[in-house]
Amino acid sequence: MSKPIVAIVGRPNVGKSTLFNKLIGERRSIVEDTPGVTRDRIYGETEWCGKSLIVIDTGGIEPKTDDIILKQMRFQAEVAIESADVIIFMCDVRTGLTADDRDIGVMLQKSGKPIIPCINKCDSVGALPFEFYEFYELGFDAEPIAVSSVHGSGTGDLLDAVLEALPEYSGEEEEDDSIKVAVIGKPNAGKSSIINKMVGQNRLIVSNIAGTTRDAVDTRLENEQGAFTLIDTAGIRRQSKINDKIEKYSVLRAHMAVERADVCLIMIDGSTGITEQDEKIAGIAHEAGKASIIVVNKWDAVEKDNSTVNRFNERIRTALAYMPYAPIVYVSALTGQRINTLYDHIKYVHNQANTRIATGMLNDVLADATMRAQPPSDKGKRLKIYYMTQISVAPPTFVIFCNNAELFHFSYQRYLENCLRQTFGFSGTPIRLIIREKGENKK
Repeated sequence: MSKPIVAIVGRPNVGKSTLFNKLIGERRSIVEDTPGVTRDRIYGETEWCGKSLIVIDTGGIEPKTDDIILKQMRFQAEVAIESADVIIFMCDVRTGLTADDRDIGVMLQKSGKPIIPCINKCDSVGALPFEFYEFYELGFDAEPIAVSSVHGSGTGDLLDAVLEALPEYSGEEEEDDSIKVAVIGKPNAGKSSIINKMVGQNRLIVSNIAGTTRDAVDTRLENEQGAFTLIDTAGIRRQSKINDKIEKYSVLRAHMAVERADVCLIMIDGSTGITEQDEKIAGIAHEAGKASIIVVNKWDAVEKDNSTVNRFNERIRTALAYMPYAPIVYVSALTGQRINTLYDHIKYVHNQANTRIATGMLNDVLADATMRAQPPSDKGKRLKIYYMTQISVAPPTFVIFCNNAELFHFSYQRYLENCLRQTFGFSGTPIRLIIREKGENKK
């Protein structure tokens, strides 16, 4: 790996996510004055003095706790520490040096990694508060650095110290050519469990508590099938149920994850069946023009007979009538049933979404289609279709030139879309048709 990794760790609510957002220059981590908001590791990228760095934001570490979520947050932070080249240990000058800070300091010393003590909330201009000097007691090789993550002061000194502590790196930085896969669905549909099973390690917190995953989290993996970046997202709830501000941010993250993705895995809980909320979630991917796969999870928990799959398929196709192109895969994250087949499906729909058809072939299909079903007419005026050309991929987008766009009824557009699918496939991807009158400005 050519880019160094810097992990930001510390107690809950010391300002780690605010610093992370300041360093990467965007509001990717959720920032809220509530302990335990950042639960999984969040990745971002920054550049300092010509050097690219991958920055990891982590959930706060509670050294002594029996709470299931806090224990798993600690585990995730430990994984981040293990993968990091340099660790920014963040403390809060307002609370001073606490017993938990000391315990975390001991844990970090044992990692053997370079540690940069970062003392946050040093907001006042001038002399440092007396409490700042307590943090020298932690005994790290690097001196504590005073910062204000809200205002950004001290972050330059912090990044200077990070670069100085970095081991020497060689090799050129590579472009990320992986397929970006967003895993979306209702809370508790098994999104994190699916990714854990695909990756083969407990990369994300897995819990039966709905709403555990609040941020979108990227996991890159490479195997014999290729390179993939899996984006786990917060479960999307009904708008009326989103009462706290934190979860509103999470829904926004899910929409943003879909925008960043090449392929969407739409998770449906097989034990409860498809719901109205599932329809809305699938619609996010469809409207965004993303290649999609409908993944029915918890299939092991469903009582089955010879017609169970057919009945379930029929319900899904009825509920998601706007995306008949999406393949349906039945899996179990618990048992691993058919999980490995997802890679083939992902690659296939990704290729379909990026298919480009020559103009000559398109117009052969168009000529055959108009001959088999004449274009509509209205009040003596008949629609004339001149030609079609493809202008982009992902999703495949076609411009059709005609004499009168108002005569081009939706039903005939759907007919032409079906003709394109019958000839060229386009499985798993939406198709966009743009209707223009001949001679119309192409802007």
